[in-house]
Amino acid sequence: MPRPIQALIHSAALADNLRVARAAAPDAKVWAIVKANAYGHGIERAYPGLQGADGFALLDLAEAEKVRALGWRGPILLLEGVFEPRDLELCSRLNLWHVVHHDAQIDWIATHKTTWPHRVFLKLNSGMNRLGFTPAAFRHAWMRLSGLTQVDDISLMTHFADADGPRGIEHQLAVFEAATEGLPGERSLANSAATLIHARTRAAVRGDWVRPGIAVYGSSPDFPHHDIAHWGLHPTMTLRSRLIAVQTLEAGATVGYGSVFRAEAPMRVGVVACGYADGYPRHCPNGTPVLVDGVRTRLVGRVSMDMITVDLTPVPTAAVGSEVTLWGQGPSGAVLPIDEVARAAGTIGYELMCALAPRVPVTSDAPGD
Repeated sequence: MPRPIQALIHSAALADNLRVARAAAPDAKVWAIVKANAYGHGIERAYPGLQGADGFALLDLAEAEKVRALGWRGPILLLEGVFEPRDLELCSRLNLWHVVHHDAQIDWIATHKTTWPHRVFLKLNSGMNRLGFTPAAFRHAWMRLSGLTQVDDISLMTHFADADGPRGIEHQLAVFEAATEGLPGERSLANSAATLIHARTRAAVRGDWVRPGIAVYGSSPDFPHHDIAHWGLHPTMTLRSRLIAVQTLEAGATVGYGSVFRAEAPMRVGVVACGYADGYPRHCPNGTPVLVDGVRTRLVGRVSMDMITVDLTPVPTAAVGSEVTLWGQGPSGAVLPIDEVARAAGTIGYELMCALAPRVPVTSDAPGD
């Protein structure tokens, strides 16, 4: 039989989380963000749960081709725009909208021959200092684009750096409103944190399009201040395996490489078919939460390439073959949010989702998958 590790994608949870985002931004349209192969879920597997979106936003042309091949005929937005002039040909052929965030992209559009004008999203650098025109250069960029026959509608966008933190969004929102005052076009500002925390009561924040990313995939954008239960979100990826061995330790015995765990009393530990070669974080310490047969317990010992060891004290009936949930939805309604595992590893849920190793079989619970 194959090694008993598997990732399961929950289509209904994706749809539910998308509805949560939509409810938080009344009257706004919602982009389903499927960059990074739908945050490691696989675009094909995520698509059935995300068809209730108003559009799909992603990074590269191959992803856009994949979404079109799945049958999507609505808007698709390239979040980083095009990377060279010839990309515009595929934008025309696939009817892709694209972000414009530097002058060279405007130059490429100006020399592009197309029958169908392009829909572009002009990006303002309101304080994130990654992509976008400075406030001083923004209106000039808008004027250049508005004078091109190759351009149809111009939407206006920015990205918040601190929507989930104490600094908040007011400083960037003020910059955006000043830079875009009097300019026509739809607005898009809100990521997951801004959508859930600020958009419900702030029309200026939700604009015309919101861009929830990580929240749609069942991770809280402001964890640990709020967990997914607070926002009504559900895990969309479950990483699960089974116990492949059980060991009984005497008091003082150690476990694994480096002997980083020492038993204080006699105890049973289970060996799980999962390690850092599967994408489980190598730096997870003793105490990282794990579910065994739906019961919460803890990691003990160092994470190995192919195995981890877990404390079976809270699960006295556990045996070889018992189900282990590394994150996500466990048996009998038990849930282990990916945010808790990521926090123990000193990282964020995004990284765990995207780092799932190719050797892990991935399936979906969508009908027909």
